[in-house]
Amino acid sequence: MKSRGRIALAALALGSALAALACGATYFEIPIETPIRPKLDVSAFQAVLVAGFVAGGSDEVDANQETVRLLRSQLRSNETLRLINADVLPLAEIAQEQNRAVTGRSTEQEGAADNPDDNDMQPLPLPTEINNEDDIEAYERLFANTAYWRQIGEEYQNPLIVTGTVLFMPHSRQGIVQREQEQYDSFGRRRVVPIRTYSERKGFVLRPKFVFIDGRTGARIHQETYREEVLYSAQQNTPALSSYFELMDRLVPSFLSALSTQSVRGTRVLLR
Repeated sequence: MKSRGRIALAALALGSALAALACGATYFEIPIETPIRPKLDVSAFQAVLVAGFVAGGSDEVDANQETVRLLRSQLRSNETLRLINADVLPLAEIAQEQNRAVTGRSTEQEGAADNPDDNDMQPLPLPTEINNEDDIEAYERLFANTAYWRQIGEEYQNPLIVTGTVLFMPHSRQGIVQREQEQYDSFGRRRVVPIRTYSERKGFVLRPKFVFIDGRTGARIHQETYREEVLYSAQQNTPALSSYFELMDRLVPSFLSALSTQSVRGTRVLLR
């Protein structure tokens, strides 16, 4: 009996609350912002240099030039770091030159040691064309060359250097996809029926790696890797550059969050 009484009392209270809401409750949406602290402490730097990227995958887009332009445009409004405008470094060519120089020194050392069969100390060759992830991974040694990056830092008054790799390449996928289709019966009543069909979709994959280097020492201090893809129907003709910007738009907020405080905007609903 007591439990029934409690249930009845709870139902009465709920009914009263609903009646009060129906009679004049007012809702207020309050905008709120939640700050997210940056992943890097950039207080030791006064400027940032987006130097250039090792890029490849597609001849339709110069991912080095476009990535530098895009990131620089995003960093111009940064209140903490002054943006340095400089020529974009052709890092793939620079890495090839460094590799040839090291190969030449290794060959001379082997000749002096009269041991031409010992190739263990020779650096691995770099692919002249970058078409996939294996090709671009071979260029990682460039970011470990502290002497080179320290030289770049000295040239621009020891900034925070942003560099890395960008792979933007065509991508396709085939398989069964599900879509909804409207159907009407003999009485004109509408219903939505899931239809499974075989489909071929084409698009692009974007895989950038952002490397942050201390211009004072040439040492790598942070890096972040992303992967995004976009697929369209085989009949849709989307320019490669449009797809590149579409994918980069997804990544820019994460890139900026490494350097400066970002705010996540939302709302809270208050009842009066």
